Amino acid sequence: MPRRKRNAGSSSEGTEDSDFSADHEHTDRIETYGRTRRNTRLTRASLRLSQSSQDSSPVQISPAEVVTFSARRVTRSRSLQQGPPVTPKKYPLRQSRSSGSDTEQHVEDLKRAADQDESPPRTPTGNALSSESDIDVSSPNASHDESLAKELSLKDSGSDLSHRPKRRRFHESYNFNMKCPTPGCNSLGHLTGKHERHFSISGCPLFHNLSVDECKAPTERQMRYKEKVTEMRKKRNSGLLKEQKDQYMDHRQSHGNNREPLLENITSDYDLELFRKAQARASEDLEKLQGQVAEGSNMIKTIVFGRYELDTWYHSPYPEEYARLGRLYMCEFCLKYMKSLTILRRHMAKCVWKHPPGDEIYRKGNISVFEVDGKKNKIYCQNLCLLAKLFLDHKTLYYDVEPFLFYVMTEADNTGCHLVGYFSKEKNSFLNYNVSCILTMPQYMRQGYGKMLIDFSYLLSKVEEKVGSPERPLSDLGLISYRSYWKEVLLRYLNQFQGKEISIKEISQETAVNPVDIVSTLQSLQMLKYWKGKHLVLKRQDLIDDWKAKETKRGSSKTIEPTALKWTPPKGT
Repeated sequence: MPRRKRNAGSSSEGTEDSDFSADHEHTDRIETYGRTRRNTRLTRASLRLSQSSQDSSPVQISPAEVVTFSARRVTRSRSLQQGPPVTPKKYPLRQSRSSGSDTEQHVEDLKRAADQDESPPRTPTGNALSSESDIDVSSPNASHDESLAKELSLKDSGSDLSHRPKRRRFHESYNFNMKCPTPGCNSLGHLTGKHERHFSISGCPLFHNLSVDECKAPTERQMRYKEKVTEMRKKRNSGLLKEQKDQYMDHRQSHGNNREPLLENITSDYDLELFRKAQARASEDLEKLQGQVAEGSNMIKTIVFGRYELDTWYHSPYPEEYARLGRLYMCEFCLKYMKSLTILRRHMAKCVWKHPPGDEIYRKGNISVFEVDGKKNKIYCQNLCLLAKLFLDHKTLYYDVEPFLFYVMTEADNTGCHLVGYFSKEKNSFLNYNVSCILTMPQYMRQGYGKMLIDFSYLLSKVEEKVGSPERPLSDLGLISYRSYWKEVLLRYLNQFQGKEISIKEISQETAVNPVDIVSTLQSLQMLKYWKGKHLVLKRQDLIDDWKAKETKRGSSKTIEPTALKWTPPKGT
């Protein structure tokens, strides 16, 4: 606020004198406030400079240098402010080496002076500084001017900085963002005593109940233990006897790599005992690790699927926010997964799906099969693969579903078509695989649906006039299901066959089963023999009678009817 000047020839005294005195008092308060702010900023800057000088090598600085630096700083910051010039207070930064107690007392005085003003220093615009740096925002080149003033003052004083040791650049060799995970450790020292810092438990002295000084040199206890170990190792015999060597060779020839070699007298008893202890501890850690992997710290335990609550068998790569919940809620029609039962109920009230997307190519009774293209219905097929991985161990396909066709089997009722199982198939398979992945939902297992899916895959191969085989490797349950199916196919064919000579190729063309699978099944049933230079197929009537009895008991409800298939092979397959 500009000061009002008093006219010399003015006749009014009371009014103008009162206005002049009020303006004068107000102007004095503004000057006092600005002086206090500048002095506080100088106090804090001096305090930081004094603390930084204590951390480095001590250098003697004369009060004249301080005056020069402070005056230059005040002049730069005052260039944009109005008011009469103010002489800044002078604070010596550091005394000589001999006056240690005076320096400490001076630092205490500076701290008390800085604590008197609780509010942070403000910029000329009225805002507080964004960091703890004491550089004046009103001067763009303040940091450059300060460094220049320091160099000039040091040159004028004739100080020689050659005696000052070169600072070690820790940021070039250490990453200070890394810290030791041991609680209460400051990351200083190393277990080996060769390094100044550590960042892991293996090198932490505190973790091993030691101090930094104890790690620098071996203690008397460690020296005694080392001498004891050396004496125990000297007791070992220099070599093996001939009988021991023969015993070791016999053990190796009889057991090979199935057993651990004999270790007695190969090393000292002390080292052998340490090795046994390490083996035991490693086996315990390995079993714990395998148990954690089997259980899965981020594994979904159960899923709510329709009216069923299913326990999962394996880990599936669902998003982490869903996997860590432990339980998922799924829509059994569109296969979307949700976090809570409330979200599922809201979704079911709005979901319009009652069957899988795609074309219905087979229907017999309440059993239907839908052909779903992975390219057209990508989200549905991805959700189906994630669901299948919860019950399959060897499945690796999750998101790349475009090159595959999915054949989904459902069971219909008055609420919709419920998922029973599915199998996937490559659109263009160079090895004539008719199944890439196959799954029967756990609530429909051991009811004949798995064989229906397998039979349907071979029915498609017959329509395509190809010989098919499942993609390897098969899961444990998949191998059992396919062996059972191949056995039934062969026994049915042999029961209907009336000739005397049979050909593997004819069986393959009739059933669309790969000849390799036919031979392996005949060998497992002990129906393939080699006699007088020829391979013979034995027609075992006992196996055929057992199969007839099972077929009569099971009935024809869980079989695939070829006439119910309404399908033409896709182009390009």
